[in-house]
Amino acid sequence: MELIQNHLSLPEATMLPTMQTTTDHINAAPPGATLSSKIVTLAAVILPFLGLLAAVVSLWGWACGWGAVALLGVMYLLTGLGITVGFHRLFTHQSFETNRVVKFIFGVLGSMAVQGSLLKWVALHRMHHQHSDHEHDPHSPAHHGHGALGVLKGLWHSHMGWLFKKEPPDLLRYVKDLRKSKMLSTVSALFPLWVTLGLVIPTVIGWLLMGGWQGAFLGLVWGGLARIFMVHHVTWSINSICHLWGQQPYKVADHSRNNFIVGLLALGEGWHNNHHAFPTSARHGLRWWQVDMSYWTIQLLSFFRLAWNVKQPKLQLVPVTTNS
Repeated sequence: MELIQNHLSLPEATMLPTMQTTTDHINAAPPGATLSSKIVTLAAVILPFLGLLAAVVSLWGWACGWGAVALLGVMYLLTGLGITVGFHRLFTHQSFETNRVVKFIFGVLGSMAVQGSLLKWVALHRMHHQHSDHEHDPHSPAHHGHGALGVLKGLWHSHMGWLFKKEPPDLLRYVKDLRKSKMLSTVSALFPLWVTLGLVIPTVIGWLLMGGWQGAFLGLVWGGLARIFMVHHVTWSINSICHLWGQQPYKVADHSRNNFIVGLLALGEGWHNNHHAFPTSARHGLRWWQVDMSYWTIQLLSFFRLAWNVKQPKLQLVPVTTNS
């Protein structure tokens, strides 16, 4: 298998500057070191899910049931993997290869997560890696001041505040390679269709499994809207929480951290320091206890010969810190 270097490996048409392995040139000290900031970030990732859990409990029996929960879980898993395996590891970092049918499926599933079109999502993420925690990083929590207020400002910006900012100019220069594919360009252009389909499918399934208009409504609410809420906040937590709170076993040129809670909820994406140390690796959970469902999915595809050239990290290439 191909060994991964400590830089962002992209096709020649989109090659970005090499990432360094030292942290000396980072202007802002890593936020999130204080107890108050840890409490803030922990609350940010847990409270939305406690609210959703409270809604499930309070609505159980008349607006929620096992069918709705199952539909929520299945749609969450499918569209979540569309982002983690498809948009991120396959299209952004090209950590494995697959056929056109699998690419199409992951392109559609990732679009159903309602996080933007394929080309725009990939372009923003490649931009993030090029400028991680520096001035032009589109969603860094760094450089927003110190203390609790600075942490809150950075947390808001990195979690969802950046969505309200003006789109970076010439963004599509980061995806020159993907734009050469007519199929991927078409999938990206049809983003509104896939979003609509992601709401129609659970609505129809709810109609069939739970019966009538009430079943359709429950399918739309839980398999559609609540699922989108969950996938959004878990993905945004990688941008915010995983650059504020967690462990840094590898010395990289940014504040990326491994966070166990986000690692579980985000299907392996929360092992963010591992990912920034080895950006093109298909595997983010590098230890046996680091659950990585996205990598397991890639392994399953590989078993059925639907994925090949699966890239793995060469751990000796990146310095290890004492914060592990």
